[in-house]
Amino acid sequence: MEVSCCLYSMTPLNEVAAPPLGMATRLCFSVEYRHSSEQLVVSLLRLSNLLPRFHSNMTLVELRLLPDDRRPRQAKARGTGPDPEFNDCLIFQVSAVCVSQSTLSVCVLSVEKDGKRHAVGRVLFPLEGELGQAGRVLWRDLDPEEETQCSELGDVQISLSYSSALQRLSLVVLGARGLQLLTDAGVCVQVGLQIHTQMVKTKRSCVTFVNDQLLLLSEPSALLGVLVLGPFMYARGLQLQHWMDMINKAQEPVRMWHRLGRAI
Repeated sequence: MEVSCCLYSMTPLNEVAAPPLGMATRLCFSVEYRHSSEQLVVSLLRLSNLLPRFHSNMTLVELRLLPDDRRPRQAKARGTGPDPEFNDCLIFQVSAVCVSQSTLSVCVLSVEKDGKRHAVGRVLFPLEGELGQAGRVLWRDLDPEEETQCSELGDVQISLSYSSALQRLSLVVLGARGLQLLTDAGVCVQVGLQIHTQMVKTKRSCVTFVNDQLLLLSEPSALLGVLVLGPFMYARGLQLQHWMDMINKAQEPVRMWHRLGRAI
């Protein structure tokens, strides 16, 4: 459900504090939980420091409340340029028990005149401990969709898609960068499908397979890193967001870069 901002009191844009110093693209917003109606009110105010290549495009924001919300709320910027403004309120109906366990996902998109979309970045904002000061104006840096700087263990680009007709979940490893190779023997991939605590199936080497857990190894079997994709019980951050995007875009492959982690 979306509600016009005129029904709720918001901080006027001319009274919003200037963004922190720096050149990062940042989102200005506020959150408020109303116990009487069990509503989370998210006020989108503005963006700052959009990259120059996005200045002439329309800016679109999609919001979800993870882990359960599948239908994104949307808001369009009221103008273009480096600092587009929104001044919109969006409403999530959520119980008081669940709201503190939820994470607000804000995905910023740049839309060309022909409708082609480019991902600018996203903000993942856990709500636990953040609802004590109603209407407090927040600035958060956007995490870019594809970071150019590799993580310590390296990154992998994964494509996920789900076919409801075939009841098939497909995973494709599209690329890797910055891997800490120990030899020149090459790299293989091991992917496993795990349901609750039971590993149902694994496959190794070239992957066009169905799964939510990824291991990268170099021969002979030196573990380079681990990646887990899945719902809220198993994953957080971009790994959780990738999974939710796949569910919400049935039949459409969803690509994303992920940092490798160490095996626990």
